Amino acid sequence: MPRIGIIVEFQMEAANHAAFTAIISEHARLTKQEEPGCQQFDVLQPLGRDGAPDHTKVMLVEVYADQAAFDAHGKNPRLATVREAYASLIEGRKLTVCHM
Repeated sequence: MPRIGIIVEFQMEAANHAAFTAIISEHARLTKQEEPGCQQFDVLQPLGRDGAPDHTKVMLVEVYADQAAFDAHGKNPRLATVREAYASLIEGRKLTVCHM
């Protein structure tokens, strides 16, 4: 069974960047700690053309051992709480799910 990789890109106003990053970084830490099927969960800071951080974006790269591990992540009750916590901080979210 293939591993599942996901890439998530969030858009936000730069003023919300620090608050959003704090929430999502803690979520990443707890996911890696609590979910044995989570093999990777990185929070990435995109750069602008000038090489400076683009504080209107944050990206996630997550890798799950298989479909069951990915499904378990989606059912983690903490996920709904995290989404609620950041909902007012973001303007958009794009999710891409991939086989690896």
